[in-house]
Amino acid sequence: MNEQRHAGRARGRTATFGRSLRLAVVVLTVALAGVAMAASAVSLRMARRVVAPAPRERDTRIVDLDTAAQTITLSRTPDTRLPGRYGLATEGTQAYVKLGTVLAETDTTVTRKLLTQIDDSSQLEAEATFSGWYFDRPEQLHIPFTSELIGSPLGPCPAWLFPAPEAEASTSHTWVIQVHGRGTTRAETLRAVPVFHGLGMTTLVVSYRNDGEAPRSRAGTYGLGGTEWRDVDAAVSFARRHGAKRVVLMGWSMGGAIVLQLSLNSVHSGVIAGIVLDSPVTDWRIVLEYQAKLLHLPTPVSELALGALQSDFSGIFAGTDAPISFDELDATSRANELHHPILILHSDDDGFVPSAGSHRLAAERPDLVTLESFSVARHTKLWNYDERRWAQAITSWLASQGLLAEPAVADS
Repeated sequence: MNEQRHAGRARGRTATFGRSLRLAVVVLTVALAGVAMAASAVSLRMARRVVAPAPRERDTRIVDLDTAAQTITLSRTPDTRLPGRYGLATEGTQAYVKLGTVLAETDTTVTRKLLTQIDDSSQLEAEATFSGWYFDRPEQLHIPFTSELIGSPLGPCPAWLFPAPEAEASTSHTWVIQVHGRGTTRAETLRAVPVFHGLGMTTLVVSYRNDGEAPRSRAGTYGLGGTEWRDVDAAVSFARRHGAKRVVLMGWSMGGAIVLQLSLNSVHSGVIAGIVLDSPVTDWRIVLEYQAKLLHLPTPVSELALGALQSDFSGIFAGTDAPISFDELDATSRANELHHPILILHSDDDGFVPSAGSHRLAAERPDLVTLESFSVARHTKLWNYDERRWAQAITSWLASQGLLAEPAVADS
């Protein structure tokens, strides 16, 4: 009897343990499914955020404004404390102001000189965006220009055309086409116009699909360079029809990805004489992985986001017009296909687009790529931080490529 009782208790314990184990497995499975669903949801949000055009984020706050001294105090960030000249975008009657040198710092604030006259603090709202633009309208350059419309596959894209100086206009056949980055407009590139104008070149500052100025695609989302290059290619065609014999392409941030795609795919490849890239995206995988780390997201989240954007169902998952091929957008893996000389200007302290991609591309094609590495300067703020060095790097490179002397060649 005792043996039967012991055996019964043993079977009972075994059955109880089995039920507990099954329950634990069910709970763990549900928990893991919940984690997977949460990760998938975060990944899809990340994927949509990457391709969805959106207003620039308010990244600083106006703490104080001294209209008598014409100074402004901002919340301290890695950007607001940078040396140099910058811009500040706000809402209100004065939507954009120019900022000068840093006058004072505390642990939480930075005080800078105002270079735009502000007479009433109510002209600015407290939340603001610190910007490298500096110029936000072409008139501020005091260089003659015309507004143009460039016929792209989706329709007319607005552009600003800055002809070569009058003295060189009859003989200048080298054009520069400026391509802005993600989440900005063509005004971002106005900083570069005086440099090229001073070298006797015509500059065309362009827009492209879904940037808020050019036509919208069906889905209204970015192709991260994979579709936008066609609109810039139309600008190259425009330049050729108006007398360009050689074209230098300059891309900023995502504009760099666009320009690289153009160089790889354009039927006008033969007229492209060189490429200048400021803080460029050369491999989107590096950028997305870096951004995921900044947001403290695990690696699987960024991998799922990449998968969603590449999927045949990307339209459902991320709202794109078509799947995005990150292999095609990876300039390093396609380095052997590149054949135009390239100057890259990139800061190792970029803070948004890691310079690792630029270093890799330079290492892969040292015969084509010249890399000018900066430090301290942040994303697309190299001109602001050290305008003299930035301009000299471009001028010296153009000279080394023979692009400051006009060719005696006919259009082909």
